Amino acid sequence: FATVEAGAASIADRFAALAAAGVRHAIVDACSDAHLRAIGAAASGLPLITGGSGVARGLPDAYRRLGWLAAHTQASALPAITGHAAILAGSCSAATLRQIAHFSAHHPALRLTPQALAADPETIDRAIAWARERLAAGPVLIYASASPDEVAKAQADLGKAQAADHVEAAMARLATSLVAAGVRKLVVAGGETSGAVMGALGAVALRIGPQIDPGVPWTSTIGAPALALALKSGNFGGDDFFTKALKEAP
Repeated sequence: FATVEAGAASIADRFAALAAAGVRHAIVDACSDAHLRAIGAAASGLPLITGGSGVARGLPDAYRRLGWLAAHTQASALPAITGHAAILAGSCSAATLRQIAHFSAHHPALRLTPQALAADPETIDRAIAWARERLAAGPVLIYASASPDEVAKAQADLGKAQAADHVEAAMARLATSLVAAGVRKLVVAGGETSGAVMGALGAVALRIGPQIDPGVPWTSTIGAPALALALKSGNFGGDDFFTKALKEAP
Protein backbone atom coordinates (compact mmCIF):
# COMPACT_ATOMS: atom_id res chain seq x y z
CA PHE A 1 0.00 0.00 0.00
CA ALA A 2 2.78 2.43 0.87
CA THR A 3 4.40 1.86 -2.53
CA VAL A 4 1.16 2.48 -4.43
CA GLU A 5 0.18 5.42 -2.25
CA ALA A 6 3.51 7.09 -3.05
CA GLY A 7 2.59 7.33 -6.74
CA ALA A 8 3.63 6.26 -10.22
CA ALA A 9 7.38 6.73 -9.77
CA SER A 10 7.34 4.62 -6.62
CA ILE A 11 5.43 1.83 -8.35
CA ALA A 12 7.73 1.93 -11.39
CA ASP A 13 10.80 1.76 -9.14
CA ARG A 14 9.33 -1.26 -7.39
CA PHE A 15 8.60 -2.95 -10.73
CA ALA A 16 12.22 -2.35 -11.74
CA ALA A 17 13.55 -3.71 -8.46
CA LEU A 18 11.43 -6.83 -8.74
CA ALA A 19 12.54 -7.40 -12.33
CA ALA A 20 16.19 -6.99 -11.33
CA ALA A 21 15.64 -9.63 -8.67
CA GLY A 22 14.34 -12.08 -11.27
CA VAL A 23 10.65 -11.67 -10.53
CA ARG A 24 8.59 -12.28 -13.68
CA HIS A 25 5.12 -11.35 -12.42
CA ALA A 26 3.95 -8.57 -10.10
CA ILE A 27 0.48 -8.17 -8.60
CA VAL A 28 -0.56 -4.64 -7.70
CA ASP A 29 -3.81 -3.50 -6.12
CA ALA A 30 -5.65 -0.21 -5.67
CA CYS A 31 -7.93 1.45 -3.15
CA SER A 32 -8.80 4.58 -5.11
CA ASP A 33 -9.01 6.07 -8.60
CA ALA A 34 -5.78 7.93 -7.85
CA HIS A 35 -4.09 4.57 -7.31
CA LEU A 36 -5.45 3.31 -10.64
CA ARG A 37 -4.05 6.34 -12.46
CA ALA A 38 -0.68 5.85 -10.78
CA ILE A 39 -0.64 2.16 -11.69
CA GLY A 40 -1.52 3.04 -15.29
CA ALA A 41 1.34 5.49 -15.52
CA ALA A 42 3.80 3.02 -13.99
CA ALA A 43 2.63 0.07 -16.10
CA SER A 44 2.20 1.87 -19.43
CA GLY A 45 5.48 0.57 -20.82
CA LEU A 46 5.01 -3.06 -19.80
CA PRO A 47 4.46 -5.57 -22.61
CA LEU A 48 1.53 -7.25 -20.83
CA ILE A 49 -0.99 -6.04 -18.27
CA THR A 50 -3.95 -8.12 -17.17
CA GLY A 51 -6.54 -7.91 -14.42
CA GLY A 52 -9.76 -6.15 -13.55
CA SER A 53 -10.90 -3.55 -16.07
CA GLY A 54 -10.37 -0.79 -13.50
CA VAL A 55 -6.62 -1.14 -14.02
CA ALA A 56 -7.09 0.32 -17.50
CA ARG A 57 -8.46 3.57 -16.05
CA GLY A 58 -4.98 5.01 -15.71
CA LEU A 59 -3.68 3.96 -19.12
CA PRO A 60 -5.23 6.60 -21.45
CA ASP A 61 -3.63 9.54 -19.62
CA ALA A 62 -0.31 7.73 -19.57
CA TYR A 63 -0.55 6.97 -23.28
CA ARG A 64 -1.38 10.59 -24.04
CA ARG A 65 1.70 11.76 -22.13
CA LEU A 66 3.79 9.33 -24.16
CA GLY A 67 2.27 10.60 -27.41
CA TRP A 68 0.68 7.24 -28.18
CA LEU A 69 -2.92 8.44 -27.96
CA ALA A 70 -4.34 11.64 -29.41
CA ALA A 71 -7.13 13.59 -27.75
CA HIS A 72 -10.49 12.66 -29.27
CA THR A 73 -13.74 14.20 -28.13
CA GLN A 74 -15.87 11.88 -30.28
CA ALA A 75 -14.15 8.58 -29.59
CA SER A 76 -17.44 6.70 -29.24
CA ALA A 77 -18.96 7.96 -32.50
CA LEU A 78 -19.69 5.18 -35.00
CA PRO A 79 -20.24 5.50 -38.73
CA ALA A 80 -23.86 5.45 -39.88
CA ILE A 81 -24.88 1.96 -40.94
CA THR A 82 -28.02 1.27 -42.99
CA GLY A 83 -29.81 -2.02 -43.36
CA HIS A 84 -32.26 -4.35 -41.68
CA ALA A 85 -32.16 -5.12 -37.94
CA ALA A 86 -32.46 -8.41 -36.07
CA ILE A 87 -31.97 -9.89 -32.61
CA LEU A 88 -30.54 -13.31 -31.82
CA ALA A 89 -30.85 -14.58 -28.24
CA GLY A 90 -29.35 -17.75 -26.85
CA SER A 91 -29.02 -16.74 -23.22
CA CYS A 92 -31.41 -18.31 -20.72
CA SER A 93 -30.79 -15.72 -18.01
CA ALA A 94 -33.70 -14.12 -16.21
CA ALA A 95 -32.84 -10.70 -17.66
CA THR A 96 -32.80 -12.00 -21.24
CA LEU A 97 -36.13 -13.77 -20.74
CA ARG A 98 -37.66 -10.49 -19.59
CA GLN A 99 -36.13 -8.67 -22.55
CA ILE A 100 -37.60 -11.25 -24.94
CA ALA A 101 -41.05 -10.88 -23.36
CA HIS A 102 -40.85 -7.09 -23.61
CA PHE A 103 -39.74 -7.04 -27.24
CA SER A 104 -41.97 -9.85 -28.53
CA ALA A 105 -45.07 -8.09 -27.23
CA HIS A 106 -44.71 -5.61 -30.11
CA HIS A 107 -42.45 -7.26 -32.71
CA PRO A 108 -42.24 -10.57 -34.59
CA ALA A 109 -40.47 -13.25 -32.57
CA LEU A 110 -39.69 -16.90 -33.27
CA ARG A 111 -38.51 -19.45 -30.74
CA LEU A 112 -36.24 -22.39 -31.56
CA THR A 113 -35.70 -25.35 -29.23
CA PRO A 114 -32.63 -27.59 -29.10
CA GLN A 115 -34.89 -30.60 -29.55
CA ALA A 116 -36.37 -29.20 -32.78
CA LEU A 117 -32.92 -28.26 -34.08
CA ALA A 118 -31.63 -31.77 -33.35
CA ALA A 119 -34.64 -33.54 -34.85
CA ASP A 120 -34.94 -31.58 -38.09
CA PRO A 121 -32.04 -29.77 -39.80
CA GLU A 122 -34.57 -27.80 -41.88
CA THR A 123 -35.73 -26.00 -38.72
CA ILE A 124 -33.04 -23.38 -39.34
CA ASP A 125 -34.02 -23.04 -43.00
CA ARG A 126 -37.60 -22.32 -41.97
CA ALA A 127 -36.42 -19.77 -39.41
CA ILE A 128 -34.35 -18.00 -42.05
CA ALA A 129 -37.29 -17.95 -44.44
CA TRP A 130 -39.54 -16.61 -41.65
CA ALA A 131 -37.10 -13.77 -40.97
CA ARG A 132 -36.62 -12.89 -44.64
CA GLU A 133 -40.35 -12.43 -45.07
CA ARG A 134 -40.49 -9.90 -42.22
CA LEU A 135 -37.20 -7.95 -42.26
CA ALA A 136 -38.44 -5.21 -44.58
CA ALA A 137 -41.23 -4.39 -42.12
CA GLY A 138 -38.95 -4.01 -39.11
CA PRO A 139 -36.69 -5.85 -36.68
CA VAL A 140 -37.25 -9.52 -35.87
CA LEU A 141 -36.23 -11.65 -32.91
CA ILE A 142 -35.15 -15.30 -33.08
CA TYR A 143 -34.39 -16.91 -29.76
CA ALA A 144 -33.55 -20.22 -28.14
CA SER A 145 -33.82 -18.84 -24.62
CA ALA A 146 -35.91 -20.90 -22.21
CA SER A 147 -36.94 -21.25 -18.59
CA PRO A 148 -34.79 -23.32 -16.19
CA ASP A 149 -37.24 -26.23 -16.43
CA GLU A 150 -37.17 -26.16 -20.23
CA VAL A 151 -33.37 -25.99 -20.22
CA ALA A 152 -33.21 -29.00 -17.88
CA LYS A 153 -35.58 -30.91 -20.18
CA ALA A 154 -33.46 -30.15 -23.26
CA GLN A 155 -30.30 -31.21 -21.46
CA ALA A 156 -31.96 -34.43 -20.32
CA ASP A 157 -33.18 -35.16 -23.85
CA LEU A 158 -29.97 -34.34 -25.72
CA GLY A 159 -27.15 -34.02 -23.19
CA LYS A 160 -25.89 -30.74 -21.76
CA ALA A 161 -23.10 -30.17 -24.29
CA GLN A 162 -25.16 -31.31 -27.27
CA ALA A 163 -28.07 -29.03 -26.40
CA ALA A 164 -25.74 -26.03 -26.22
CA ASP A 165 -23.94 -27.04 -29.43
CA HIS A 166 -27.21 -27.16 -31.37
CA VAL A 167 -28.16 -23.67 -30.23
CA GLU A 168 -24.75 -22.13 -30.94
CA ALA A 169 -24.55 -23.72 -34.39
CA ALA A 170 -28.04 -22.46 -35.20
CA MET A 171 -27.26 -18.92 -34.07
CA ALA A 172 -24.05 -18.89 -36.09
CA ARG A 173 -25.85 -19.95 -39.25
CA LEU A 174 -28.72 -17.57 -38.62
CA ALA A 175 -26.28 -14.68 -38.26
CA THR A 176 -24.56 -15.31 -41.59
CA SER A 177 -27.90 -15.88 -43.35
CA LEU A 178 -29.42 -12.71 -41.91
CA VAL A 179 -26.41 -10.67 -42.97
CA ALA A 180 -26.72 -12.18 -46.45
CA ALA A 181 -30.38 -11.06 -46.40
CA GLY A 182 -29.37 -7.44 -45.70
CA VAL A 183 -29.27 -7.28 -41.91
CA ARG A 184 -26.67 -4.73 -40.86
CA LYS A 185 -27.73 -4.10 -37.25
CA LEU A 186 -27.57 -7.16 -35.03
CA VAL A 187 -28.20 -7.49 -31.30
CA VAL A 188 -26.92 -10.72 -29.76
CA ALA A 189 -27.83 -11.89 -26.25
CA GLY A 190 -25.61 -14.43 -24.52
CA GLY A 191 -21.85 -14.76 -24.12
CA GLU A 192 -21.53 -18.11 -25.90
CA THR A 193 -24.03 -16.99 -28.52
CA SER A 194 -22.01 -13.83 -29.16
CA GLY A 195 -18.85 -15.89 -29.55
CA ALA A 196 -20.53 -18.22 -32.04
CA VAL A 197 -21.93 -15.29 -34.03
CA MET A 198 -18.62 -13.42 -34.13
CA GLY A 199 -16.81 -16.53 -35.29
CA ALA A 200 -19.35 -17.19 -38.02
CA LEU A 201 -19.24 -13.59 -39.25
CA GLY A 202 -15.45 -13.61 -39.29
CA ALA A 203 -15.30 -10.33 -37.38
CA VAL A 204 -11.77 -9.88 -36.01
CA ALA A 205 -11.90 -6.29 -34.75
CA LEU A 206 -14.60 -3.94 -33.49
CA ARG A 207 -14.83 -0.21 -33.00
CA ILE A 208 -16.41 0.50 -29.59
CA GLY A 209 -19.28 2.96 -29.72
CA PRO A 210 -21.74 4.55 -27.31
CA GLN A 211 -23.09 2.71 -24.29
CA ILE A 212 -26.63 1.35 -24.53
CA ASP A 213 -26.93 0.13 -20.93
CA PRO A 214 -24.15 -0.21 -18.34
CA GLY A 215 -21.52 -2.56 -19.71
CA VAL A 216 -23.03 -2.93 -23.19
CA PRO A 217 -22.04 -0.62 -26.07
CA TRP A 218 -22.87 -0.57 -29.73
CA THR A 219 -19.89 -1.60 -31.82
CA SER A 220 -19.14 -1.62 -35.52
CA THR A 221 -17.05 -4.07 -37.47
CA ILE A 222 -13.81 -2.94 -39.03
CA GLY A 223 -13.91 -4.25 -42.56
CA ALA A 224 -16.63 -5.27 -44.99
CA PRO A 225 -19.50 -5.61 -44.68
CA ALA A 226 -19.97 -2.82 -42.17
CA LEU A 227 -22.13 -4.18 -39.35
CA ALA A 228 -23.43 -2.63 -36.15
CA LEU A 229 -23.26 -5.20 -33.35
CA ALA A 230 -24.52 -5.07 -29.78
CA LEU A 231 -23.12 -8.09 -27.92
CA LYS A 232 -24.28 -8.68 -24.37
CA SER A 233 -23.94 -11.27 -21.67
CA GLY A 234 -27.22 -12.72 -20.48
CA ASN A 235 -27.92 -10.70 -17.35
CA PHE A 236 -26.90 -7.29 -18.73
CA GLY A 237 -29.44 -4.62 -19.67
CA GLY A 238 -32.89 -3.53 -18.58
CA ASP A 239 -36.15 -5.15 -19.64
CA ASP A 240 -36.42 -2.79 -22.63
CA PHE A 241 -32.83 -3.40 -23.74
CA PHE A 242 -33.66 -4.76 -27.22
CA THR A 243 -36.01 -1.89 -28.03
CA LYS A 244 -33.60 0.68 -26.60
CA ALA A 245 -30.63 -0.79 -28.45
CA LEU A 246 -32.33 -0.67 -31.84
CA LYS A 247 -33.60 2.84 -31.21
CA GLU A 248 -30.03 4.01 -30.51
CA ALA A 249 -28.37 1.97 -33.26
CA PRO A 250 -25.87 3.83 -35.46
